[in-house]
Amino acid sequence: MKHVTVAGCRLEYRDFPATADDRPTLLLLHEGLGCVAMWRHFPEKLAAATGCRVIVWSRAGYGGSQPWPEPRQPDYMHREAQQALPELLAVLGIERPVLIGHSDGGSIALIFAGSFPEVPLGIAVLAPHEFVEEVTLAGIRAARAAWTTTDLAQKLARYHHTRTEQVFRDWNDTWLSPAFRDWNIEDYLPPIACPVLAIQGVDDEYATLRQIEVIAERLPGTRLLALPACGHTPQRDQEAVVLAALREFVGQLAATIFQ
Repeated sequence: MKHVTVAGCRLEYRDFPATADDRPTLLLLHEGLGCVAMWRHFPEKLAAATGCRVIVWSRAGYGGSQPWPEPRQPDYMHREAQQALPELLAVLGIERPVLIGHSDGGSIALIFAGSFPEVPLGIAVLAPHEFVEEVTLAGIRAARAAWTTTDLAQKLARYHHTRTEQVFRDWNDTWLSPAFRDWNIEDYLPPIACPVLAIQGVDDEYATLRQIEVIAERLPGTRLLALPACGHTPQRDQEAVVLAALREFVGQLAATIFQ
């Protein structure tokens, strides 16, 4: 594991080198309870499938990364997209990445691309959120119940260690707070200037397909992929399909940019 300092926080990351010429750098943005380790072997499989350099990191407070000094605020995804991510790119010397975000990470990727449309070469989002749905809140309430009635805490502790409860509470309490009920990032979609691939499971327990449909309505030309027999984690539930879709998406980007 490598480390980099961003906004005063020491963050952990892994860097899988490119195996082919003329390929963009792919950045993986994890979910609201995720970290480097929770991607499991997906980053290295993605690197092998695309030939690209792949970087995956734990945002502040997740996994082995140092937490923000201030408490979590409802605009935490905006802070990650507009402050932390630009600094990470600058520190790592990456000018034109392809962002691949899961859940919260997908939302952060969309906010970033809408805020800095000249930067990303492309975006792929897996089960992203653009607004709060009742099914989302129901899933998060179910997770709160599972925290006290199942071994969820023990499972998360493998990844977040002594900060496990704080990670869970930050995510769960923020999404269920009245201040977050009107959270919406749809206005960040129209400025996005790069190709977009939006993937979601038909059986997503945290969202309806309306989440990716809105992206296509605001950004004509977006490629939508609704996966059967797939929940909120497409890269796990339909790994082979997602890898193939990302390989095609990145290959088309590379052919256009590096021709």
